[in-house]
Amino acid sequence: MSAPTAWLVTGAQGQLGRELTALLSGRPGDELTALGRDRLDLTDEDGVRATVRGWLAGARAAGRRPVLLNAAAYTAVDAAETDEDTALVVNGHAPGWLAQEVAGAGRLVHLSTDYVFGGDATEPYPVDAPVAPRSAYGRTKAAGERAVAAAGGDATVVRTAWVYSRHSASFVRTMAGRAEAGAEVSVVDDQVGSPTWAAGLAAGLVALGERAEPAPPVLHRTDAGAVSWFGLARAVYEELGADPGLVAPTTTAAFPRPAPRPAWSVLDGGAWLAAGLPEPLPWREALHRALAVPAGV
Repeated sequence: MSAPTAWLVTGAQGQLGRELTALLSGRPGDELTALGRDRLDLTDEDGVRATVRGWLAGARAAGRRPVLLNAAAYTAVDAAETDEDTALVVNGHAPGWLAQEVAGAGRLVHLSTDYVFGGDATEPYPVDAPVAPRSAYGRTKAAGERAVAAAGGDATVVRTAWVYSRHSASFVRTMAGRAEAGAEVSVVDDQVGSPTWAAGLAAGLVALGERAEPAPPVLHRTDAGAVSWFGLARAVYEELGADPGLVAPTTTAAFPRPAPRPAWSVLDGGAWLAAGLPEPLPWREALHRALAVPAGV
């Protein structure tokens, strides 16, 4: 792109936000504003709107094109079952406030989730599949999608799933620790999805933000292919040279949780590729690269 960009990353302390911040830091001509929850309270409407307006004013004054990457969310899936009101503000209302402020002034890329679907499909969910969330978390994320759409403007909702990184709390990091300890684990084998490396996802979102023309209103972006949590855990053990036989399969019913988990979380990424955006790596290749990065780096 010819014009420099003013980037605003929300959720900057999360695993995806950290990758976005690392990727965007120090880019010649661009300016990065990275806000974690300590600097942006998404339950404070006035504060959110004032922050975005100030950032937009600064971008205009500097002649930079504003792009807001909203990676902030209430992600405590089980806690949301008893705290849905708070989750709804953060996941449902706040994206609408962001979208309203940015509409007509810049671009918004808003992260959503496979949890907006029912999780009972047998084929990858296309972008226009009916939304049917089964959990409070899913309901609040679906509300955020509707709020972004209602605001109009240059905005794209990007649904993803099973995001992980080596240096932030995630299933893959947990399994890596168990593998390095030579520990036995039991992992559910009746939930299937597409593991998604946060670093690769971040690169795709930046490419989306840099597009000269608006993108479709909804896209799916995960790493390519699908596997169960059990299969993913075995892959982590194999990548780290541990015995995959230490990983035993079990069922979702054996580990009841307050929020129902989708049995099927595979998203169809055809619209992403049709938009000319970077092709995701196969999930196993992305996992290999992720685990080659020392923990904490």
